[in-house]
Amino acid sequence: MDLVLTLVFSIVMLFFMIYPAMRITEWIDARYPIPEGYYKPVMLTMVVLLSLAIGLFLRFA
Repeated sequence: MDLVLTLVFSIVMLFFMIYPAMRITEWIDARYPIPEGYYKPVMLTMVVLLSLAIGLFLRFA
């Protein structure tokens, strides 16, 4: 049940974590140049990780 609630909170947060993920990816790209083909996968990974982190926080806080 904990897993389901965490995923529900995380799915809702996917939309709201797009902007912070874009900013973090831009910051990473400024410090360590990211090849063109890896820019979107890095950003999508950041969106998922941030959403899961917020979902875990909402579930257990």
